[in-house]
Amino acid sequence: MQTTFLSSGDLIADRRYDYAEALAEAGDAAGAADLYAQALEIAPHWVAAWFALGRARAEAGDRDGAAAAFARAAELDPEDRLGAALHAARLAGTSPAAPPAGYVRALFDGYAEDFDAALVGRLGYRAPAAIAAALAATAPGRRFAAALDLGCGTGLMAEAVRDRVDRIDGVDLSERMVARALAKGLYDDLAVGDVVEALAARAPGTLDLVLAADVFCYLGDLHPVLAAAARAMAPGGLLAFTVEWDEATGAPGYRLRDSLRYGHGREHVVAGAAAAGLVPVALDAVDLRRDRGETIRGLLAVLAR
Repeated sequence: MQTTFLSSGDLIADRRYDYAEALAEAGDAAGAADLYAQALEIAPHWVAAWFALGRARAEAGDRDGAAAAFARAAELDPEDRLGAALHAARLAGTSPAAPPAGYVRALFDGYAEDFDAALVGRLGYRAPAAIAAALAATAPGRRFAAALDLGCGTGLMAEAVRDRVDRIDGVDLSERMVARALAKGLYDDLAVGDVVEALAARAPGTLDLVLAADVFCYLGDLHPVLAAAARAMAPGGLLAFTVEWDEATGAPGYRLRDSLRYGHGREHVVAGAAAAGLVPVALDAVDLRRDRGETIRGLLAVLAR
């Protein structure tokens, strides 16, 4: 990560930032905000300090001040690798159609080294296994000639279905995740990139299986990705994915949560499928993983073209 995040380049500003971090950890959000602001007087272009100021002000109840700090952090880093725009959206009670790609990329680059152990070992992650079981139930004995794993991460989905596919490719925004997946030797091809763009690059009707395990919680509006998948799928092809279940969503059918992941309502999934010309084969409740001591409930969808 660039030094604009790690350090201001000024020893005094860095020291005030460190003191502010200690106050924030101790629960003194107002005191922390004051010290972050002092650091920014010395280093006014320090993205991390603007972001931290936004969080401290929000914690202290200064919503307008927090929004202004988050806006400045996003302005200084057009990729928005810290997700300042998402925090601002949460303050405003809005849900952007998609998060900044730079935020998702940076998030998973940071997770890559410990991803499998943390997610599977400590958080009980089971989306790939649940998708594999759903495919076994809805398409028993079927082999798939060409599969694409969206948001492939380190390759956990490929591990779960490799014995049922003749060819499986993967795509992920995170270069470090793709490097970990490459080391496992499970994919026929791997690419770093956006999932909708990867689907759009496929010739129409060339995929008979599209997979997305715990990926669409980093998208808001699912209509674009479902339409892109349908275009790339052959007749009779299947799209299997999970979303985090949010029963409280009204229009537009999805909501940005405090976790900065999206929750989706069943109606949004069904409407997106219908708009893309896809037919639900299965749409079931599933436990996805644990997070902060709570079980994350989800929907597992298998859609057919």
